Amino acid sequence: MRVLAAVDKFKGTATGAQVAAAIGSACWELGDDCVELPIADGGEGTLEALGGANRTSTVTGPLGDPVRADWRLHRGTAVIEMARASGLTLVGGAAKNDAMAASTIGTGELIDMALDAGAKKIIVCLGGSATTDGGYGAVRAIHAPHRLRAVQLLVACDVRTRFLDAAEVFGPQKGASVAEVKLLTGRLHRLAQIYQQDYGIDVRDIDGTGAAGGIAGALVALGGRLLPGFELVADELDLHDAIAAADVVVTGEGYLDEQSFEGKVVGGVQAWALAAGKRVGAIVGDAASEMAARIEHVSLVDAYGEARAMNEPLWCIQHAAATLLERLRS
Repeated sequence: MRVLAAVDKFKGTATGAQVAAAIGSACWELGDDCVELPIADGGEGTLEALGGANRTSTVTGPLGDPVRADWRLHRGTAVIEMARASGLTLVGGAAKNDAMAASTIGTGELIDMALDAGAKKIIVCLGGSATTDGGYGAVRAIHAPHRLRAVQLLVACDVRTRFLDAAEVFGPQKGASVAEVKLLTGRLHRLAQIYQQDYGIDVRDIDGTGAAGGIAGALVALGGRLLPGFELVADELDLHDAIAAADVVVTGEGYLDEQSFEGKVVGGVQAWALAAGKRVGAIVGDAASEMAARIEHVSLVDAYGEARAMNEPLWCIQHAAATLLERLRS
């Protein structure tokens, strides 16, 4: 049997590559062929799914301190995870963040470096940011932004929040007080006017431009195209062809719930597999009780207990894969 392991990371316990390899081991023991395809939804883990970092640059962190950010440039395609340059974790979380001062300068510096290095396609993965600066820091950090018109700028975006709503929706998660949310919203209004004046793009009426504190809108103003993160990654990895070549598709993630079917890996892989007429199931760390009817799956916590699922995830995944494949084989 030809098995495709198209899996996300199990956050905190195993990378996508490790999960796929554990499923591959189960296939080998069962005498099945397996294609291991770690995948992501455009957020954390996307850089690894698209080949991993091969460059590290020192850039300006969210609050002005230098940070070392990993990124990728290969065959003219650059992959940049915003969180590695402008992420909330870099400042120690919301409690230590200065929501008014936090800037996307570092992300802009990485984009500028990719342009200088000759990138023809730049993929920017949003999510996990410390910032609500409307992307203005990034715009100022890109020397000669018109250069972006000559490249393909793709922006992974999994929310529909509009530009002017970014502070209200995301600001509190980044440490902004009620008063700061109002100030940040006023700043977004001014930036929207600046972007329309300077670049001829009205970002206010475009769904998704509020993602990551509004940097999505800034990148749209500079010529970027917003795409659902899962679809962007799936296209880059030729997931459609991989599914077509498989008999059975196994996907997976750390926790299975309703959000898993709203732009995330498990729901996306399931939809693509079913559309291709393929049997599909999932291996998950844990699952909400109502998920039994949504997708055939094995929960590591249910099958092996929470302690073992957390401490020996790869052993559990390998054994769960054998169980799942026997179910899907029939």
